[in-house]
Amino acid sequence: MFVWARLELRCKFFGNCKGDVPLGRHGGHSKGGEKHREDSDRSFKCNISFVFLLERSSSFHPLKELQLRRKMKDSVTEEHLYLGFSHQYRDSIFPLHTSISLFLLSYCDCKLFKIFLVPTGEDVDDQFVTKNLLGSLEVHLISRSELPVVVQSCCLPAVVGKDGKFCRAGLSVVLRHVIQKTYEADPSKKDVLELLGFKKTCLKACAEVSQWTRLCEISIPLAVEEFLTASPDHCQTIPPAILQLERKLGEPVRVHNDDKIRRQKLQQQKAAVPLLAKAAAEEGKPVEMCEHPLPSLELSIAFSKLLVQEASDAVNREAPHIRRTKTSDLPLLDHVFAEGLYFTVADIVLLPCIHQFLVSCKTQGKNLLNLPLISSWYRRVQEVPGVKKAAGKCSMEFLQLPELMSASEEQLQDFFSVPDELEEDNEDSHFIGGPRPTMTKLMENGVEAKFVPHPCPSWTLDWTHLPPAVSPGEGKMSKDRALRKQQQLNNLASAVTKLAKPGDVIVDFCSGGGHVGIVLAHMMPSCQVVLIENKELSLIRAKDRSDELGLNNIWFIQANLDYFNGTFNIGVALHACGVATDMVIEHCIKAQAAFVISPCCYGFIQNTVKFQYPRSHQFKEILSYKEHMTLCRFADQTAVQLPPERRLIGKQCMGLVDLDRAWAAEEQNYSVQVISMEPESCSPKNNMLVGIPT
Repeated sequence: MFVWARLELRCKFFGNCKGDVPLGRHGGHSKGGEKHREDSDRSFKCNISFVFLLERSSSFHPLKELQLRRKMKDSVTEEHLYLGFSHQYRDSIFPLHTSISLFLLSYCDCKLFKIFLVPTGEDVDDQFVTKNLLGSLEVHLISRSELPVVVQSCCLPAVVGKDGKFCRAGLSVVLRHVIQKTYEADPSKKDVLELLGFKKTCLKACAEVSQWTRLCEISIPLAVEEFLTASPDHCQTIPPAILQLERKLGEPVRVHNDDKIRRQKLQQQKAAVPLLAKAAAEEGKPVEMCEHPLPSLELSIAFSKLLVQEASDAVNREAPHIRRTKTSDLPLLDHVFAEGLYFTVADIVLLPCIHQFLVSCKTQGKNLLNLPLISSWYRRVQEVPGVKKAAGKCSMEFLQLPELMSASEEQLQDFFSVPDELEEDNEDSHFIGGPRPTMTKLMENGVEAKFVPHPCPSWTLDWTHLPPAVSPGEGKMSKDRALRKQQQLNNLASAVTKLAKPGDVIVDFCSGGGHVGIVLAHMMPSCQVVLIENKELSLIRAKDRSDELGLNNIWFIQANLDYFNGTFNIGVALHACGVATDMVIEHCIKAQAAFVISPCCYGFIQNTVKFQYPRSHQFKEILSYKEHMTLCRFADQTAVQLPPERRLIGKQCMGLVDLDRAWAAEEQNYSVQVISMEPESCSPKNNMLVGIPT
């Protein structure tokens, strides 16, 4: 039996004003202009669920909070979920991002979305999906040309509200939204909300900066898809991403109440020693060879939380000698699930992928001895309440794997070969710390910071006659900060107005609360403005302001930059943090779009999977990675509280880092100017890069 449907939709262009043009049909991460901290590859600890963010935010009036909650709740049943569909294979729909999304919907028992499968081909009539892979979900087929235009500009999966103005794109963003909406619709489903992890941060950090998110969201799904489609000769080795997960599962767990649980584990171990000794004596064996393993404290804690029960071991008070034990002497915690002790959305993402990989290995008769931790995790996840039921709905037949002995570290190392793109150059024996030697080295090679005179230093918007919702002072900013923000916007707006023409699409990357995008949309009604931001609440604030202004030429995309593939004419970013500036420049170069960017947070620049520093050939010939990082660190030394001499060095370092970026863009046939904002006091990070394709 097959289920399929055609949905007749008319493609709508962005807005109805003269000169409107569509974004494009192709389907990434906005690292907003905030400071980022690393925390075991899971940064952005400010990540809290939407409901709690509203409660703690100081930027909302209580009445507006209530109105916003009602607005979001009213839209629960009016959202459309779009999933890619390339083919079926065994008990999964591909790409695996679609199978993962459907599995989460089944696990959450969520029927709040109207679901559409979007075939990779344009001929919908030839595409069918067997009903047993969809469970109780009602799914429709739709061609890509029939998608809302904002979705055509994003990678799938994607969720769009009723008005078609607000789109969420990318696997992690969509899954987190499904979880939050499920809980908002039924607050009794606290187990669903727990999937977001401690402080609701699971997979919130973008894949561009978090190795863990990248592994779960991108590397493993792609590796499994390639493994399944490879010829038998090319799938003899285990994919590096799978091996990386195996190693991750073997690392010690770090959780927020780490010390307490480790002391409980030590107490459990000491209490079990006499019992093990007695059992060993009865069997006539040494204690270390006794076949009575200790019960896992980690397992009891993990499953007591899943079953909403109190674990008796967890509530016992530690003995005095346990409390006096140094933290360094406490036993380490073992992984129970992917992120540590608790079942999270990361396990939901990995399960369909690892399941398909293991099924394929079994079919081909491959040995899984080298993956004991993944095998144990796979068996353990099946015991989580609700997982087998969800798997049944998706016709996922779990394998029954035997217990496997862990491979030794030496054996694991023999076949574990994940290239480390992020490894720093530690062989620079000529490196000298501090900015001055590096700046002198550049100067000796004829490289100095160059700033082009500001083309219109006195240009300003008439803020007194603009609607209140356009001004950044509408939020709870101090008057001084609001004035500085207006000055920053004057600089970007003046550059954009010189570049823009009617009908242009302008993308405000890392848009935050929409200060830049809303000003541009209000100033240039004949242009289309798209705001891209990965923080949901910031984008909701921006849309709230836009609705108040009645703007019909503005759209909102909550996504990581890599999930945005639309065509556009001008890219803008105010204080794009660290590597985000280079990501925006890369997007603009791919689209052959002009850019106006104010960088920020130079100290967070570092080598990533996609970006290596220095960026330009000229700088690479002179500086090592360490020397370039020295410039980046001191480029952050521009705060007004610092001594003038130190701020001057910081400004020069900023200029050199941005000169490297400018030269790298010029290598891609761009003309780029590095300009200081006017007045320079508008921000400690007052550089502006203006690039035009030549």
